[in-house]
Amino acid sequence: MTKTVLVVGAGQAGAEFALAYRAKNSTDRIVLVGEEPELPYRRPPLSKLFLARQMPQAQIYLHAEATYAKQNVELRLGLRAEAIDRNARRVRFADGSSEPYDTLVLATGGRVRSLSVPGADASNVRYLRSLADAQALSALLGPGKRLVIIGGGYIGLEVAATARGLETQVTVLESMPRVLARVTAPELSAFYEKVHRDAGVVVRTDVQIDHIEHGHQGSAVVLKSGERHPADVILVGIGLIPNTELAADAGLDVDNGIRVDGHAQTSDPNILAVGDCANHHNRLLNRRLRLESVPNAMEQSRAAAATLAGTPTEYAPVPWFWSDQYKLKLQMAGLSQGHDQTVMRGDPAKQSFTVFYLSQGAVIAADTVNHPPEHQLAKRMVAERLRPDIQRLADDTQPLKDLFITNTERKA
Repeated sequence: MTKTVLVVGAGQAGAEFALAYRAKNSTDRIVLVGEEPELPYRRPPLSKLFLARQMPQAQIYLHAEATYAKQNVELRLGLRAEAIDRNARRVRFADGSSEPYDTLVLATGGRVRSLSVPGADASNVRYLRSLADAQALSALLGPGKRLVIIGGGYIGLEVAATARGLETQVTVLESMPRVLARVTAPELSAFYEKVHRDAGVVVRTDVQIDHIEHGHQGSAVVLKSGERHPADVILVGIGLIPNTELAADAGLDVDNGIRVDGHAQTSDPNILAVGDCANHHNRLLNRRLRLESVPNAMEQSRAAAATLAGTPTEYAPVPWFWSDQYKLKLQMAGLSQGHDQTVMRGDPAKQSFTVFYLSQGAVIAADTVNHPPEHQLAKRMVAERLRPDIQRLADDTQPLKDLFITNTERKA
């Protein structure tokens, strides 16, 4: 009998799962449901090329509608899932309709964390998560416009770079002592702060927002110190909250995401979860992770498709991410939390370098700026928990690949 595979969430993870599973199974019915009315699309360009008006909307979509039709994937867009009936194996939607399933795949993603200070509910206080968000924000940027960004993480800094390219006046306000403080070493934070300041961005760190005032002369973000930052538009970029309510209400195990094993399996054998909403056990790193990244969405969805197709492959990747700002490509491999040593390789003044993070002599993460070959080798270092000679690691005249040979010799 034909089985129904219902995918709730039509973002990068949901769309990838649907097509990856179709490649493994030609007969099951696949239904892909998305809350947004748009075809599944890529989110990274929303803070960069699409926001900068350098990418047509047609190019942001993952696939043309005809692709899903050809692969016999049913699309139901602009439809919000409201409840899962696990006993009946059925999902109820906001329009009153429902859909049965034999296997349910939750790819519900996340939503932006909102700012809760007086004045934050005004129409010129914006967030960036959806295509509609990017369209609205892009229309507000340009020469003479003043943009204040609350949050000095990846999204905030990417938008700052894009906005400067559109000749917008930009101020970045970060509550931590440095930008990117949660994910990078002080050396990298200092580098990016300098890059943005050199581009004309006002960067203020270690500040707290008191309120946002609005008046006849415009708006301003007011700090607890009393300092005011006038703005025409304010962008809040302070993190993401995983959409787990649907799963929690159905009684699935939830803890900073929907808990899954290394095969994307939830606590219900008939339900899988993938992408930003899933908290998986990573055997390689020996810890649970919820990753917000395109590589995770793609790779975990393929692993889930293999699980459902009966050819399970354990999902235990080296996490990796990227961020494009100005002409700089930052590529990150591994997770730096818990490091006890950093090693700089290269010269930040030349805008091509790598910061390695080590724990007890082993490489656990690396941040690479404008040097893709080293990023690929860094991923391998993290996967193998390489224990390199520190002096040679820091010497960028020494080929990085030779450290693998040296490491083998040291083990022998």
